[in-house]
Amino acid sequence: MRTTLLRMLTALTCVLAVCADIMPVPDFSLEKIAGKWYMAGFATNAQWFVTNKDTMKMGTAMLAPTDGGDLDLSYATLNADGTCWRMTHLAKKTDTPGRFTFHSQVWNNDNDMRFVDVVYDDYALVHTIKTKEGVSEVLNKLYSRSNETSTDLQQKFLQFSQETGVLSENIVILPKNDECPEA
Repeated sequence: MRTTLLRMLTALTCVLAVCADIMPVPDFSLEKIAGKWYMAGFATNAQWFVTNKDTMKMGTAMLAPTDGGDLDLSYATLNADGTCWRMTHLAKKTDTPGRFTFHSQVWNNDNDMRFVDVVYDDYALVHTIKTKEGVSEVLNKLYSRSNETSTDLQQKFLQFSQETGVLSENIVILPKNDECPEA
């Protein structure tokens, strides 16, 4: 038991060290990232996701730059009962373009978010390190400008997520879903 725990802690430390070195895409454009995106993929080993991944569906994200260079994030997903789940964050810019930080009131965690691969009219790969009570977890998201993603893009997301320590069974391309009405 002790050996297993030690191996798990060593693996986690290695993953976090690798993730800390993941840099945002060069020449990140806050203006070009703006607009509507579909949350097409989700990848994390977090227990809440492992428990709920089978019920999750595609949602939308609205990204809106502020005058000060921060990024307003608004998420919406239509639930099976017709209600909408919504969440918003103000992601604060850092000294590194394409890297933002925010505190989630909903989850009570600190988030270090990086846009690591972007084709502005097609997709964005977002890598976030979430920290709560000293414990960090990786969350990767695949944003798409349409509710369709190519097999190549799905493969790129799968490979990146595995490289950042997410188990294959915890990497999901979300099924299509109707959209929430405007709030």
